[in-house]
Amino acid sequence: MTVELSLRGVRAGYGAVEVLHGIDLDVPAGALTALIGPNGAGKTTLLSVLAGLLPVTSGAIRWRGRRIDAMAPDQRSRAGLVLVPERRGIFGTMTVRDNLEVFAGGRDLSPALDAFPVLEQRLTQLAGSLSGGEQQMLAVSRALLRPPQVLLIDEISFGLAPRVTRQLFDVVAHLARTGTTVVLVDQYLAEVLRLADLVYVLARGDVAFAGEPAELRGRALPGYVAATG
Repeated sequence: MTVELSLRGVRAGYGAVEVLHGIDLDVPAGALTALIGPNGAGKTTLLSVLAGLLPVTSGAIRWRGRRIDAMAPDQRSRAGLVLVPERRGIFGTMTVRDNLEVFAGGRDLSPALDAFPVLEQRLTQLAGSLSGGEQQMLAVSRALLRPPQVLLIDEISFGLAPRVTRQLFDVVAHLARTGTTVVLVDQYLAEVLRLADLVYVLARGDVAFAGEPAELRGRALPGYVAATG
């Protein structure tokens, strides 16, 4: 197993409040790694640390063996480490077409329109007027149009119907199968266990479990009903 991202002893937080308490974590290259756990466990904080939006107070982050602790967020993004945030990260006052063209950087738009045909019907519509599911499709389109090396996704299923959530998860899983390293935070446990290659369970800023999804099925986890499926 080739490790894409490695965290060792990572501590981070907000002001005087420490949220991550010495996290050790390895993300395999070209796989879908899921971070799950109850609200307040530190999942979104961990993605923010990986994206460079929140500095570490101690510890080390390595990307393919290179320390990136001091690398700015825009440098990480340009190098291929991309975050799709919980609130979707689209340009709401621009049309769907304009959003896609910004994401594509001159590339063909068809990968996004093939994956999400509804977007083709909304090309002239303002992105901010789309439904929640369509906005999430538009946000994920960024990774289809210009596939990153590492894709960080926060709460892809937030507020969405199960049918839409499954469609989005399938697209993300396809990205992982075709070589993109994916780190996914989500509360939709059934879909996480269906698609993830590796699962980390966070609890109160620490890693409570690391292993394959099959090891979690039937177990009660903090903040969840017993994992099934």
